[in-house]
Amino acid sequence: MTIRRLIASCVAALLLGAPAHASEKVLHTFLTTSETGLDPAVASDIATLSLLENLFDPLLRYDYAARPVALGGNAALALPEVSADGLVYTFRLRPGMLFGADPAFKGQRREVTAADYVYSLKRLYDPALKSPWLFLFEGKLKGDAALKGAFSDATGIAGLQAVDRHTLRITLSAPDKNFLFYLAMPASGAVAREVIEAYPGQAGNHPVGSGPFRLGEWKRSDKIVLLANRDWGLTRHGQRLPLIDKVEVRIAEEFQGRMLGFLSGEYDYLEQVPESLTDMVIRDGRLKPELAARGIVLTRFPVLQTYYMWMNMEDPLLGGYGKDKVALRRAIALSYDSAEDIGLLKKGFALRAESPLPPNVLGYDPAYRAPVPYNKALAQALLERFGYRQRDPDGFRRGPDGQPVTLTMHSEATVGGRLRDELWRKNLNAIGLRVVFRTDKKTEIIKASRLGKVQMFESNWIADFPDGDNFYQLLYGANRGRANYARFNLPAYNERYEQARLLGDSPARQKLYGEMNQLIHAYNPWVPLSHPLSADLQHPWLKNHKRHPVEFTTWRYLDIDPEQRRRASKMAR
Repeated sequence: MTIRRLIASCVAALLLGAPAHASEKVLHTFLTTSETGLDPAVASDIATLSLLENLFDPLLRYDYAARPVALGGNAALALPEVSADGLVYTFRLRPGMLFGADPAFKGQRREVTAADYVYSLKRLYDPALKSPWLFLFEGKLKGDAALKGAFSDATGIAGLQAVDRHTLRITLSAPDKNFLFYLAMPASGAVAREVIEAYPGQAGNHPVGSGPFRLGEWKRSDKIVLLANRDWGLTRHGQRLPLIDKVEVRIAEEFQGRMLGFLSGEYDYLEQVPESLTDMVIRDGRLKPELAARGIVLTRFPVLQTYYMWMNMEDPLLGGYGKDKVALRRAIALSYDSAEDIGLLKKGFALRAESPLPPNVLGYDPAYRAPVPYNKALAQALLERFGYRQRDPDGFRRGPDGQPVTLTMHSEATVGGRLRDELWRKNLNAIGLRVVFRTDKKTEIIKASRLGKVQMFESNWIADFPDGDNFYQLLYGANRGRANYARFNLPAYNERYEQARLLGDSPARQKLYGEMNQLIHAYNPWVPLSHPLSADLQHPWLKNHKRHPVEFTTWRYLDIDPEQRRRASKMAR
């Protein structure tokens, strides 16, 4: 069966399976990996965060249309009042916000109050949760040292005060130019104490928030249905949000399944066309005419995202700060062929990464160039000089101790993951390094990474907020076991990071960022790879779609024309 006939048959099947309520507005979309537990304090993978930002309410959110990005009110009526010294933030909450119904509330409707935000932010300090988001607040809220050690959420601190039912006061120990960004993240969403206590250790299985959607159906790692929360109360251009009735989310880990699903109308939009399937829809940099004739629209979107391959600095073979270990990691970095990666795998839809920062993030320096270019000859010479001279009969190198060197790189069990494996195998074999690949689901790899049990892995980071601090914290020593998967812990880097985090976007901070870049390239805990230029597709029946640089989803603003969808389905049969 040809792809065209396959698509047509899929469309026909979708039409036959259309919902009984023809006017119901249902957004059909997908997540690229399985979700984990739906607890704002714990989850850190993109799939789960995409759901959480629709189920829970942080104090602030980004303006949907503003470019450059701008924060505005959400649970708070507006941006806070800030004291002259930049330490005290006073938020006025929207009255009448309600948590979803749950037996934990004993039949009562439960209003969201300032005390809920005090409780929710304190939860991040609970050592039992091992929250990956604690670094955003730890040491910054006045008096939060009291939350360490024998943790109790009943412990009061000066930094978090519910002044009254609808007034929250947050006091910092020192000014933080990025603090408001943290309060727009899913981790800052309000949870209810009653729900957390009703399901001990199982809060992620019982998500009860006050966000624009409620959880309807949940078939793990398969299908999630979110229902519009008609109590939410926020509006845009005079229209009450959300505009749609529900969101049907599927888990689509395979690239081809996502693409065929979109082309058949199973999904209403597709963000970031899979690099290995670009030729299916794009020719000479443009959408194929037959797809344009169907009303499909192609847009290019500069993602605030960096792809990088990290190496475990505590690994016995690859880690350490001695010259022989640095030489091994430097040789690996020198072996990376960015032109082949971007040209063949990403089909030209990416920029070479010179540093951790992508363009359009505060602190990005367009003039900076990495001092570690693609250079196989230099990589070979470096290995020879620092003791990796002996070779096995098959040509692969031994280490300075005479033992065989076998690198182990984790990878995702997808078509894209296998293509990446082959590129790395080719690059590393070319300089005499043997590599084996261990495949698993990304969620499992991340869990093992936090425990220091992964040697090498190609990952990516999408900005939680549009400031360089969000990327440079990935290599801060205190974040080992959390976002710092490389477990890099260099005093010279840590000192500069701690100085930079106290500064706003400025020449002084730019100088520190340049020095941090040099240290990253000197010790090579990372190989910065690329910044994607996303090729996004959408069907004509999807309305109001405007991708946001920071937020993962825009579901609450989207609209669907059911009649236009039905007409398109009939034409495709």
